[in-house]
Amino acid sequence: MTMPIVCNELLGRELLKIYQDTDYFNFSIDSVLLASFPKMTKRIKKVCDLCSGNAPIPLYLSLRFDGMIYGVEIQSHSFDLANMSISENNLGDRIKMLNRNLIGVSEELGVHSFDLVTCNPPFFKVGSNNVNPLDSKAIARHEIMASLDDIVKEASLLLNNCGHFVMVHRPDRLIEILDTFRKYKIEPKRLQFIYPRIGSECNHILIDGVKDGNSGLRILPPLYVYKDDNNWTDDVLKIYNYEGVD
Repeated sequence: MTMPIVCNELLGRELLKIYQDTDYFNFSIDSVLLASFPKMTKRIKKVCDLCSGNAPIPLYLSLRFDGMIYGVEIQSHSFDLANMSISENNLGDRIKMLNRNLIGVSEELGVHSFDLVTCNPPFFKVGSNNVNPLDSKAIARHEIMASLDDIVKEASLLLNNCGHFVMVHRPDRLIEILDTFRKYKIEPKRLQFIYPRIGSECNHILIDGVKDGNSGLRILPPLYVYKDDNNWTDDVLKIYNYEGVD
């Protein structure tokens, strides 16, 4: 295993530093897009991030509000990297990591005690292809340790009444996601389609649901990541250059 490296570009400048291992599963733009998606209203005081990895979402959210953030990560190496970043950024009093499976974490952290739950989950089901259950990248990409149903169920248990669950996922699983949200009494409220560039097919979705919320889904304008010259669009640059608290 190589030594971890410090990346100074979580937000495109030296606002935050994040430790990553070049041989490991590193965070990508979908984590940053997810962390920018929740509406951080004054009622949000306590957040739980599931499938935290090396904690890009908790780190980003620490700039968006002043409350407590709990991160849950099953893989020990990612958990260690997350804690290194938390210490590096002097956020130990605001971000607490748990090294465990997310299933049942509500019993430890408190049922119905969170205002916001976020998750950048494994996108792919474990199908007929051979997937090594001990491979760190496979665990990050495939539903080896927790399924979509497990994740949404736990989010529902963690959330208080009218709390929000925000997730990034793949568009090919949208119908399943909507059904699972409603199964666990999380009403889909906002949906945004993410495209690599104009003219390409959607490759990610951002979805925001409300626990015990009323029906009514808003489809937001599409978000394009790259311009024709392969540089980031102004919308993405604005997300990466976020400077303060709402």
